Order: sequence, then C-alpha cells, then structure tokens
Amino acid sequence: MGGEVWAEEDVVAFAGAFAGADEALPVGFLGVQGFQQEDFDFGTLGVIAAAVEAGGKDFGVVEDEAIAGAEEAGEVLEVIVGEGLRGFGDDQHAGGGAVGQGFLGDEVFGKLIMEVGNLQTLILGIESSCDETAAAVVADGRVVLSSVVASQLDVHARYGGVVPELASREHLRAITPVVREALRKANAGLEDLAAIAVTSGPGLVGSLLVGVTYAKALCFARKLPLIAVNHVEGHIHSVLMQGEEIAFPAVALVVSGGHTHLFEVVEAGVYRLLGKTRDDAAGEAFDKVGKLLGFPYPGGPVIDRMAGYGDARAVKFTFSKMSGNALDFSFSGIKTAVLRWTETHDVKAEIAARRGMVNPGFEELLEKTPQATRDLAASFQFTVIEELLRRAVIAAERVGAETVVVAGGVACNSGLRAAAARRNGLRFLFPSLSLSTDNAAMIAAAAFVKFGRGEFAGMDLRVKAGLALAV
Repeated sequence: MGGEVWAEEDVVAFAGAFAGADEALPVGFLGVQGFQQEDFDFGTLGVIAAAVEAGGKDFGVVEDEAIAGAEEAGEVLEVIVGEGLRGFGDDQHAGGGAVGQGFLGDEVFGKLIMEVGNLQTLILGIESSCDETAAAVVADGRVVLSSVVASQLDVHARYGGVVPELASREHLRAITPVVREALRKANAGLEDLAAIAVTSGPGLVGSLLVGVTYAKALCFARKLPLIAVNHVEGHIHSVLMQGEEIAFPAVALVVSGGHTHLFEVVEAGVYRLLGKTRDDAAGEAFDKVGKLLGFPYPGGPVIDRMAGYGDARAVKFTFSKMSGNALDFSFSGIKTAVLRWTETHDVKAEIAARRGMVNPGFEELLEKTPQATRDLAASFQFTVIEELLRRAVIAAERVGAETVVVAGGVACNSGLRAAAARRNGLRFLFPSLSLSTDNAAMIAAAAFVKFGRGEFAGMDLRVKAGLALAV
C-alpha cells in the first residue's frame, strides 16, 4: 500500500475505522471530488498506526495540551523546532508552531480536575487551514481540557514559506494521531462529545479538505452534530474564551500571516467588516521582510526581537493613505521600501552571511547584523504597528467601542502588545501567546456559541478558501 495515492475515500475509511463506524461511510457525502490534487501520498497505514501508538510524537506535536507546564513545553520546543530558533519566542506567522507555557497553571488545573465532572458540553475542535494540524477538547466554550498542535515548520522552512501540497500531505499523516492525543489528554472519548467543530475556511483548499473530511467521517460514524467554523472567527474567540467581560459593540483586529481584518463585533457571533488588507497580510509582510534581510524562516519573530536593539525612528517610512475605505490596510508599499533601502545601502555581504548560517541562535544573528539593519528592522516594525493600531482606534471611535480585541499570530508580537498598552482611552485585549497562533481550542470555543443556537452543518459542507466572516 506504500506509495499509493490516497484520496477522499481513504481518509473517510480511516476516520470511520478510528470512530468505530458500524456501517460504510458514503464517499459522496463530502461534497467534493477527491482532494483536488493528484498525488496525496502519505505513506502506509502502518506508519500512521505506529504514530497513533506513539501518541503522535512522530509528527512533531509542538503544543501538547493546555495544561502543559513551561518545562515540558520547553522540551518539546527543543526537540521539534531546534536549538537554532529557540530564542525567537512565539511565532507570529500562521505557519509556525505555538509553543510556550500552558494555558492553565497548576492551581487552575487542580480546580479543573475537581470541577470537570460538572462540565456538560465538550466539543472537539479540528483545525487544518494552513500548515498546522490541531485538535482540542474544550468544555463549555472556555475550559481547555487539551490542545495538541502538530507543526510543519521544519517541512516548510527550507522553502522560506508554506508549500500547499506538502502541507496537505502532512495533514493527512498527522490528523489521526493528533485527534487521538487530544482526546487522550482530555481523558475523553468520542462518546463524551456533544459535537465536533472544524475549520471550513478560509485557508488552503487541500489543507482544509483533510480536516473537514475527517470531521465529517467522525460525525457520520458517531452520529454527532457537525459545526463549521470560520478560521478568522476562531481567532476572535481566542480572546473571548478567556473570560474577560466585553461590552458590545467591540472592535476585533485579526492580524496574522494570512489575514489582516478589522471587524465590528456587534454581539457574540455577529460581525461587520470595517476594513481589510488590499494586498499582503501584516504577518506576511513581516516574514517577507525577514527573508529579504536574510533572517531564518519565519522572519516575523526574528524582526520582533531584533527591533529591541534598534532605533524605531531611524528610517522614515511613509504611512499608507487609502483611497475609498480609510480603514483598509496595505503593506506592499513598506515591503518595497525595505527592498529599496537594501539596494541603496551596502548590505549584500551581511545578508549573504546571515543566509549562510546553519540553524543560528539569536545572539549569532545579532552579531551578524550591523546597527543600521537593526534600526531598519525596528523602524519597519514600528510603522506596521502604527498602521494597525491607528486604524483600530479610528474604528473604535466610529462604532462607539470601548474594547479592541487583537487576535491572530501577530498578536504574539511584543512590540504590538507594548504599543497597545500605551494607548489611552481604549481597552486592548490579547489572547495568551499559546492561543494567538493557529490552534483548535479557538475553533471549539467559537463552535460553542453555534452549538447553543443549533447552527449545525450538513454532510454536504464544502470548504472555501476565501470564506468571508462578514461583509
């Protein structure tokens, strides 16, 4: 069976076997014709079975359950990400693994163990929109019982960005061990679930199809409700699920490697689009500038840390002025400005030197980065942050909001958090670092609202790469 092409029916069959289906799962119920790629080869059943037995560790599980302590997370980071990137902090790109201290401290965990018997609604969330395979079990929309994320960082790092076909193959390899590990860590079985939630868009079509196909098969086999969740809405709920009291209307700024959007949150689950990027997402701009300067992938966290050693006012970048909707964003201009700066300064040698480094630590990179380039990184970051926060403040004034929710991978950025804290008159709320990057806990949390409203998806659910949250 090794080397064969695996398509829709294979994933359905495998998920059905995992769920203990007592009848054949109809392939046509998916509403898609295969995975729309010709050669999804993810090896033999024996390879996957071995990974399941090993608790999923063979597939780079870098974020293992919400209650993991800092020491355990540090060990996972060292093994999966490697010593070279260890000092860069949490990733603000959609493709990096979220590693950090657990969501819940020991005291909260002890309370959770005592109270878990009283929790009623357990939802399994599945996230596979880009290059991380994630599963989580969340109780009552807020208590994270487990959160497991299999990162593909090492797979894509050599290419300097996410390769869609490779991402799809890795999802196929990881989906079963990740889901099984999430259930095991939550001490729950499929029979304990009230529903299964899955990201149906936006994202990479091939990646989305893996998660949606698997979730459908589980729901069909166990006769569970299926809940479709917009990935962007999931990010918003990464903040809402933390229990902060939020007065509506509020403003949500979702900013990551794939998204930069401003929404009015009219009430929980009701949104109105206020502005969005017209070209690059902010996180994408961070990573592209990082690559341009010879920093290792992903470049966003490196720039964030490098900015602390530079003068943010040294390089004068022009703020974008948008015709039409003034709340829209554009980051292609500043990206081009950085390119022009490198062309007019003698930096080719230093960039080549950084690119030639193998798994460098941050201190090594810092030593190879002259002060002028440090200043450039700081100025670039300052300008992007100002673009984000200025529009968020204007949006809040327009809708009469007192709170701005900042979510997505770029919410990890220390400069953004510090700048938001200095803004007077508005309350900025950020998710924990572990919840900022892609994860399935936020998907399960967003699904809880839909579960209460009875908003379930059918077996004809289709994925949509450009799925909009609001217009």
